[in-house]
Amino acid sequence: MDTLLPHLAVPEEGAIDVEALFDSPSPRGEGAGGGVNLHASSIAPPPNPVPARGGGVVLEIGFGGGEHLVAQAGAQPEQRFIGVEPFLNGVASCLRHIEESGAQNIRLHQGDARDVIARLPDACLDRVYILFPDPWPKARHHKRRLIQPDFLDALARVMKPGAELRFATDWANYAAWTLEHVTRDARFTWLAERSEDWRKPWPCHVTTRYEAKQLGDCAPVWLRFARRP
Repeated sequence: MDTLLPHLAVPEEGAIDVEALFDSPSPRGEGAGGGVNLHASSIAPPPNPVPARGGGVVLEIGFGGGEHLVAQAGAQPEQRFIGVEPFLNGVASCLRHIEESGAQNIRLHQGDARDVIARLPDACLDRVYILFPDPWPKARHHKRRLIQPDFLDALARVMKPGAELRFATDWANYAAWTLEHVTRDARFTWLAERSEDWRKPWPCHVTTRYEAKQLGDCAPVWLRFARRP
């Protein structure tokens, strides 16, 4: 938290310049974008190159322990990943995964994803992951769920035309809630064509610790939406 996070942290204030955020690190370990050269650390050299400027940008909201985020970043070194997680323990776990993997195409924010989204430029995201968010299962708490009309407004602004929103939950009511809210929004379209499209995870999914605990009331539901032009 003290030595690695400052190099990978999204700025706390002001508009976020995505290109500057992912500037290549300098040989000394610090770059204009706050990067860190993991080649210079005590761990094994990273297997992936520093992402090229102009690569796609992926946002994961609520990355938990970081297993999915770091695995996706390692498998797609040409993409740039921004992970947001409110809980300190999750951020610490993700940093450990980053250090062990040597991934250099990840930036992190500890806090509310809405604060980050509000500072991103228009049409900058190619994909958004929301995996097993807090379901707030009691009806009186549904207003606390992340998926709300104002949140979809914010997402629609920062997603490129054709960009994907990938949402997973193991609570039946939250799956229905999300379908209702997102399909009601004319800026998004549901990509499912058959039942398997929501019953099975999308290709290259990485199981998270939370998912493995099976704490919900149904089998996981996998929803993919595209931002309309």
